[in-house]
Amino acid sequence: QNDMLRYAARTGYRQSYMQSRASMLIGYLFLQNLVELECESWAVKGLNIKYATRSSRKGFKAGALKKGMECDYAKQCEYVAIFDADFQPEPDFLLRTVPFFVHNPEVALVQARWSFVNDTASLLTRVQKMFFDYHFKVEQEAGSATFSFFSFNGTAGVWRTAAIKEAGGWKDRTTVEDMDLAVRATLKGWKFVYVGDIRVKSELPSTYKAYCRQQFRWSCGGAHLFRKVAKDILTAKVGFSSLVGSNKIFKEN
Repeated sequence: QNDMLRYAARTGYRQSYMQSRASMLIGYLFLQNLVELECESWAVKGLNIKYATRSSRKGFKAGALKKGMECDYAKQCEYVAIFDADFQPEPDFLLRTVPFFVHNPEVALVQARWSFVNDTASLLTRVQKMFFDYHFKVEQEAGSATFSFFSFNGTAGVWRTAAIKEAGGWKDRTTVEDMDLAVRATLKGWKFVYVGDIRVKSELPSTYKAYCRQQFRWSCGGAHLFRKVAKDILTAKVGFSSLVGSNKIFKEN
């Protein structure tokens, strides 16, 4: 994990777009000294990087994202890129994603595809890759092509901060804060773009126990969210057809 954290900081600041126009917020609640030292090493070089932590883990990932968006330097940003710690974006990630926002003011999210560094490690990882190939190629690409709903995957994506704010921000009421925000943004009329030729390397759960935990969180979180937003979906002014039905929404992720 040490190398992973260093990669997260170093990769972000090899991106020329970020060097002049963006701040990087890293809020890890573990290995804090390592991350802080890494950030300081880049700050000494004159790069615009911020290191932040929370005093509690309330809300988990959603709570961390919400807290980060409240920082003054985050409020000044027009877009925010989100990566989980095990994701490895290429140096030109922002150069290839941000342009989709420039001439499309109705676009709230640009979602990239995931690729995997361990997809051939076992039968389990091969099966997972098959599932994700379907998820990205069929569900997300089709949704993007028709401007229909598809969910934010929680990582490897760029959000327009105005859309996050209008949708009500990050909420920790479920374990699928990514899908929660995507549903609320869609109900507000925002559009999403999926770009399949932009791929970000990541890791698949390598053990059956880890896989089960992941699937349990996604499945239970989606069911919990459905109970909270079903009424809003049925009465949405954007039209039920643009959401492609609540059943499709909660099969995403």
